[in-house]
Amino acid sequence: MSSPDTSTEREPLLTLDGVSVEFAVRGRPATRVVDDVSLSLQPGRVLALVGESGSGKSTLGRTVTGTLAENGRVVGGTVTLGGRELTGLPERERRAVRGKEIGYIPQDALLGLNPLLPVGVQAGEPLRAHGLATKQERRKRVIHLFEQVGLREPDKIFHAYPHELSGGMCQRVLIAAAMSTQPRLLIADEPTTALDVTVQRTILDLLDGLVEENDLAVLLVTHDLGVAAERADEIAVLKDGRLVRSGRTHEVVAHPGDPYTEQLLRSSSLGFSGADAARARSERRQERVPADAPVVVETRDVSKTFRAHRGRAAVTAVRDASFEVRRGTTLGIVGESGSGKTTLVRLLAGLGAPDTGTITVDGRPVVHHRRGRGQAPLYRTVQMVYQDPFASLNPRATVRSILEEPLAGHRIGGKEDRARRVDELLDVTGLPAALADRYTAELSGGQRQRVAIARVLAPGPEVLVLDEPVSALDVTVQRQILDLLTSLQDELALTYLFISHDLGVIAEISDEILVLRHGDIVERGPALDVITDPATDYVRELLAAIPGAADAVPGRS
Repeated sequence: MSSPDTSTEREPLLTLDGVSVEFAVRGRPATRVVDDVSLSLQPGRVLALVGESGSGKSTLGRTVTGTLAENGRVVGGTVTLGGRELTGLPERERRAVRGKEIGYIPQDALLGLNPLLPVGVQAGEPLRAHGLATKQERRKRVIHLFEQVGLREPDKIFHAYPHELSGGMCQRVLIAAAMSTQPRLLIADEPTTALDVTVQRTILDLLDGLVEENDLAVLLVTHDLGVAAERADEIAVLKDGRLVRSGRTHEVVAHPGDPYTEQLLRSSSLGFSGADAARARSERRQERVPADAPVVVETRDVSKTFRAHRGRAAVTAVRDASFEVRRGTTLGIVGESGSGKTTLVRLLAGLGAPDTGTITVDGRPVVHHRRGRGQAPLYRTVQMVYQDPFASLNPRATVRSILEEPLAGHRIGGKEDRARRVDELLDVTGLPAALADRYTAELSGGQRQRVAIARVLAPGPEVLVLDEPVSALDVTVQRQILDLLTSLQDELALTYLFISHDLGVIAEISDEILVLRHGDIVERGPALDVITDPATDYVRELLAAIPGAADAVPGRS
C-alpha cells in the first residue's frame, strides 16, 4: 500500500459546491435526497463516496453526469468540471460532455448492456454518438480497449452477446466503453458489488491502472468502507443526503469522527480477521451443539452434468460431491461464479435430479419429482432463501399474505392460527407488526430479506438453504441479517447450508466449509482449519482477495 500523498496539490478537475437535490412526487412535498454537499476531486486521484442505500451517493453521481430522473432537480449549489460549470447547462451541451469528458460505469453489468447487440458495438457507442471515429476506427479502438482491460481473444469478444460472457467480462466491457472517448473523469457506481471477490480485486486493480496511466479522476461509489479504504485516496461519507465525514483515506479510517462512519467501519471488511471470526464460531459451536448431533443432510458421490446445447460443450456442474451436515450447524459452501455451488444446493432442495449419487435429508432420500409431486414433506423440511429478496417476493401481495401463503399451502392451522403465526414470525425476525399490511416495495432491502426469512420459517423447517442471502445488501444490513440468522439457529436448532462467494461472510457464519471450483470439492473441513491453514492455493487466493484483509494500512496502491 502507498503512504499518504504529500505531493503538491493540483487544481481540482471536479468541484461540487453546496449541491442540493430534490425529488418531486405528485401530491406530496418534494423530498430532499442530497443536502448542501461540497466536494472536490483532482486528476489522478480516486474519491470514494460511501454510504448505505438511500444515502444519496448514486444521486450525487447522476447529478454530475446530468442524468437525474425527470422528477429530480438540483435546487442549490454548483457542479464544475475543469472550470466549466455544468449546473443549468442545456441538455444538448450536457450530452456533449457526458460520455466524452465523463465516463460512467453502472452497477449491474448485465443491465448496463443491451442483450440484443454485440458487446463490441456497444463499447464503441460513445465514439459513434460523439462523432469521434468511423465504423472501422471504432472497431479497431474497441478491440484495443478490450485487450487493455484484460479480455482474452478481443476479436471474438467483439462479436459476442452479453449472455455469452461472465459478469466480470461484462464489467470489463463497460469499463472499455466508458474509457473509449478518453474521458477526464470516470464515475464508477458500485462497479464490483455483484462480482466474486477475486474478480472484484481484478476490476479494482484495472481501475487503479487506468488512473495511473491516464491521469484519470475517479469518483468511486460504494457501500463498503473496506473497499474505499483500500482503493481510494480520499473518502466522503454520506448519510441521509448529508456529508458526515470527508478527508484523506488514512485520516478517515484512523479517526472516523462520527458514530455513522464508525458503524460503517465495524461492518466493513476493513481489518477483517477470518481467524478470529472462525475461532469465535468454533467456540460457540462447542457450547450449543453436541458432538454426537445427528446428521440431517448427507450426500454421497453426487454428480450433475448439463448436456451440450447449441454448439456448446457439456458442462459438469458438480462432480462426485460427498459430505454431511449435523443438526444445528452451518455448512458454508463457497466458490466463484460457475463453481457449481448453486447447482449443488438446488439438488439438495429437490429442485433438480443428480445424474449419479444419493442425497438424504433426515434419513429420507431426496427424489426430484416434476412439478413438485411427492415432495411435500421435503418442501416443508427444507426451505430456500434467495439472493434478491425483491425478486423472490410477490410485489402485489402484502407481507401478511406472503407469510400466510406457505401455511395455507401446507394446510397448517385455521385462519386464526395463521394470523397468530404471522405475528410470531414478524416478532422472531425483528419486524414491526405494523409492516404486516404493507407491500414489499414499501420496505427496505434488509426488511425484505427479513420477510423472506420469515416466510421460509413459516412451515417449521429443519434445514434452510441460503443462496447468497446477504450479497445484495449494504454492509451494515449484512451484519444485521447474519446476526439474525445466528440467533434463529440458536433458538430453533436450525441447520444451514449457506452459499457465498465471499469467504469473509462464510468465516463468520459457518462451522464447516466446503470449497467448490469448476464442480469439484477442492477443500473441506472445520471452518477454523480452512481459514487459518488452507490446503490449496485457490483458498489462499480467495482469502487474499477480501478487501482490507491482506494489508493493515489503508490507501490506494
